[in-house]
Amino acid sequence: MMRSLWTAASGMRAQQVNVDTIANNIANVNTTGYKSQEASFKSLLYQNLQSTSTNNAGENKPVAAEVGLGSRVSAITSIFDQGELLASDNVFSMAIQGDGFFSVRNENGEIYYTRDGNFNISPVAGGNMLVTADGSPVLDQNGNTIIIPSQYNAANLEVQPNGQLKIRDGEGNTLNLVATDANGNVLYDKYIGLYQFSNAAGLSHEGGNYYSVTPASGEPINEFGNNNIVASTVHQKYTEGSNVDVANEIVNLIVAQRAYEMNSKAIQASDEMMQQANNLR
Repeated sequence: MMRSLWTAASGMRAQQVNVDTIANNIANVNTTGYKSQEASFKSLLYQNLQSTSTNNAGENKPVAAEVGLGSRVSAITSIFDQGELLASDNVFSMAIQGDGFFSVRNENGEIYYTRDGNFNISPVAGGNMLVTADGSPVLDQNGNTIIIPSQYNAANLEVQPNGQLKIRDGEGNTLNLVATDANGNVLYDKYIGLYQFSNAAGLSHEGGNYYSVTPASGEPINEFGNNNIVASTVHQKYTEGSNVDVANEIVNLIVAQRAYEMNSKAIQASDEMMQQANNLR
């Protein structure tokens, strides 16, 4: 009888994680660039009560008797479907349409990746640096910070669909935003850094809309100059909304709640059966 108690308890634990995952999706329904997550499950070990063999008369028993011992969470997978593009009044906001990720550097010098393009600028020596909402520098195609020189008005930044960064000068001319050396020589035209992964679901969540590379995700693939992948499109003055489907999440929540209740009923039934057995005289 104890088997049923532990089996149903494992189901309750699994459904609790399922509810936690759904709750996190609903909580982030308005989070820029958030990707919904989905819990999946697998069965635990089976206990063999009767193996396939023959009976006393020598007749075959082709079907075994095995009892499962419950379930557990096997994975919580991020779904990287495209979110809705939302118009923004912020000239520094950018939305990715495609499989790419922006690249940023945190305060510890670690490289993170994000779909949250709600960027802004921060004053630095020599100009204004493009940063995330929490102040982390946004990187270009070569992994360097993006600084708009002080002689230009940062509000005149223009982002091309291919990620190239341009700037309008005081006379209305559109110039390429460039990287220069200490002597002012042009090194290269700047593009917003866009990276893809062979298995984006393998990225590790770091909080704050950031992801980090893992062996499961594979190394980042730079979109710049790479003809072997489908390049993403960048939309200026847009942000990517969450891809959470609220109606679907509510349905999943109800299903998870019912599964939790059924497992609790199984525990209650097992407890009552044990009580009856204990009362036998």
